[in-house]
Amino acid sequence: MSNIVFGTDGWRGIIAKDFTFENIEKISYATAEFYIKRENISKGLVIGYDARFLSREFAETVSVILASRGIKVFLANSIVSTPMVSMGILKLKAAGGLMITASHNPPIYNGFKIKASYGGPATREEISGVENYLDFVEKSYHRLKKKYNLPIDDLVKKKQIKYVDLKGIYKEDITSKFDIDKITNSKLKILYDPMYGSGQGFFNNFISTIDEIHGSYNPSFNGTNPEPLAANCKDTIELIVNKGYDLGIVNDGDADRIGAIDENGNFVSTQELFPVFLKYLVENAGMDGDVVKTVSVSDHVVKLCEKNNLLYHETPVGFKYITEYMVSQNILIGGEESGGVGIKMHMPERDGIYNGLLLAQIMIERKKSLGELVSEIHTEFGKLYYDRIDFHTTPEVKERIIKVCKSNPAFIGGYKVKSYNRIDGYKFIFEDGWLLVRPSGTEPILRFYAECTKMEKVEKLLKSGIKLQ
Repeated sequence: MSNIVFGTDGWRGIIAKDFTFENIEKISYATAEFYIKRENISKGLVIGYDARFLSREFAETVSVILASRGIKVFLANSIVSTPMVSMGILKLKAAGGLMITASHNPPIYNGFKIKASYGGPATREEISGVENYLDFVEKSYHRLKKKYNLPIDDLVKKKQIKYVDLKGIYKEDITSKFDIDKITNSKLKILYDPMYGSGQGFFNNFISTIDEIHGSYNPSFNGTNPEPLAANCKDTIELIVNKGYDLGIVNDGDADRIGAIDENGNFVSTQELFPVFLKYLVENAGMDGDVVKTVSVSDHVVKLCEKNNLLYHETPVGFKYITEYMVSQNILIGGEESGGVGIKMHMPERDGIYNGLLLAQIMIERKKSLGELVSEIHTEFGKLYYDRIDFHTTPEVKERIIKVCKSNPAFIGGYKVKSYNRIDGYKFIFEDGWLLVRPSGTEPILRFYAECTKMEKVEKLLKSGIKLQ
């Protein structure tokens, strides 16, 4: 069997073990079977790929199968970010899109993301629709391959596959949404770290005050996972401190997530960036709308919503849940703990490059450093500490911990539990913080998240969570 399973954000697998050309062909045939029956399929699908090993070749394989099936394909002519695919869908008015990427996963992985016609993660119904064809494809694979597998050059000549400059389309949109001259003339000294990923080279000859590190093609990501975390950005932090940069912008492997580094070399996660964005949009830009956050996002967002009389919605972890709100309601901002933030005036998609420029704009307009913007939130609402542990264990231990969580323990780590939240996993609310336990649906992994007013309590809750067995 193909062992293709969609998780929180697409299907991912180890290259040459699970993520093989045969499996890519199978998921492509299933995708074709699903989309060929949709009314708007004549508008075609946009296909992009990241900087990972064989990503371009995987994307070409997908394109050949879709085009052989009669679906028009707009194929990226270079490495692109996931948001560039989403923007391409909107600008080309396509029926949807596909992105070959494993996002922030280690370099041995690659992945397959499905994007909807509105320029954001596909709905749960669309993903299920593709999955439902996998059994059919498994049984019919050799027949399908014999019938729908034309040479790529022939498909290009027939205009079934068209190469497009998705990076150029995206750049044109970005320059219409920001005052680039204002950013350049501000003399704000910015260091951009694409982590060897899809954002590499984007700002070259574009904004002269933005320098780049880790911007070369390196499918192994120089041995570091392309995830915006302090532990993965040590040399970037060192350069910022030594060279006196005002801001560091860090994107993950497909440039849809953001992390930042302040003028003092402090790494700033989305838990602190989300409230900085929200405060600016409401209190400085005067914008309105509801707020959407996943269950693992900082309580600072809740406090800002309460202060400004904003309605907020809480969702399971996964940006697809945020997108469902963004495409159906007046949502000002939506975000998740792991680096993804979507903004009303952009598109229903997380975008690390856009959010990096927005952060620079906020610093310029408010005449504050990033450190000062974060301290402002702490001064107003109190400082909150956060950490997370991904606990790799056995299925037996995982099941024992889940069983304890289901029993609604009255105390964890000696701290009294005030209430429980079951939106996603098991969230335990305390007097001054929370602990969230989320089991992986496909692996023997438990994810523990904690936020409190003291770092010692965060550490104790995380350790106590692992001992719930």
